[in-house]
Amino acid sequence: MAGSLRKPTLTSCSSSSAETDDEGVRGTCEDASICKRFAVSVGYWDDPYIQHLVRLSKERKAPEINRGYFARVHGISELIKAFLRKTECHCQIINLGAGMDTTFWTLKDQGLLPRKYFEVDFPTIVTRKLHCIKYKPVLSKPIVDLHSEGTLQIDGHMLDSKRYAIIGADLRDIPELEEKLKKCNMNTQLPTLLITECVLVYMSPEQSANLIKWAASSFGTAMFVNYEQVNMGDRFGHIMIENLRRRQCDLAGVETCKSLESQKERLLSNGWEVASAVDMMELYSQLPRAEVSRIEGLEFLDEMELLEQLMQHYCLCWATKGGRELGLKEITYSSVQGSG
Repeated sequence: MAGSLRKPTLTSCSSSSAETDDEGVRGTCEDASICKRFAVSVGYWDDPYIQHLVRLSKERKAPEINRGYFARVHGISELIKAFLRKTECHCQIINLGAGMDTTFWTLKDQGLLPRKYFEVDFPTIVTRKLHCIKYKPVLSKPIVDLHSEGTLQIDGHMLDSKRYAIIGADLRDIPELEEKLKKCNMNTQLPTLLITECVLVYMSPEQSANLIKWAASSFGTAMFVNYEQVNMGDRFGHIMIENLRRRQCDLAGVETCKSLESQKERLLSNGWEVASAVDMMELYSQLPRAEVSRIEGLEFLDEMELLEQLMQHYCLCWATKGGRELGLKEITYSSVQGSG
């Protein structure tokens, strides 16, 4: 892999991750990436990097799906930026289950990079992303340019540089996860933002609780952002569950997705001090009006009710601990929307 990442010399570093049989879950990563790529191609938001990681689907995505992804990307982006402003970028970000996410490159362009940005996902997904980084200079050059050290470590399941690391690991194996993050110089003394998007729901409640608890206990000052399903006890929720089961994808942690309260309680009962949660329809209703007018002009939506049903079954939750002097508790839903 040394050929395409220029400047620093590359040395191989070992990776012993055992592959797990989670094809259904990995398939959802592919689906989400393709949906984001399509929404970008229609003009919902600007992302010049996703085209280098994800193919453009020939199948047109429904307008309610595109608007849902817009709200998801906007909401998470605003929470990330709020954390970076509070910490003045003197922090680290750990994206757990990152898939083909492009946030690292976007933050670099915005001059908002944290001290280090980590991504973790299944080894097979990481291998695919590393292949794209290796052969696409638009992806590799920012990583290399920021790397002042003599050696940049890379192999099939891991890349570690001064400001960016991508790690192949199973999030259900906490000792392995922690070991690999520390090997890539994760700093437990830095304020840390952890992100999970449609990740915890594929774990058992015990496994997701262990991950949340590990995150809370590992960092003195931290914020946890989670995007996933909610209100899954009604008929619409049951249809969503059955549709995924037909694709051999079981929502093992769906019982935690009963309500906004159950989502917050999972965070609070596992070491986090303050927690907030909103469903995506509420978030959508409070998006900047100019942005809403712009995206609603992109495509005609026949049934607003379908959008409402869909958005009411996803939520954005976040929790903080420590960081009183930084004002992390002040990162509320209203303050995030106000920054948009």
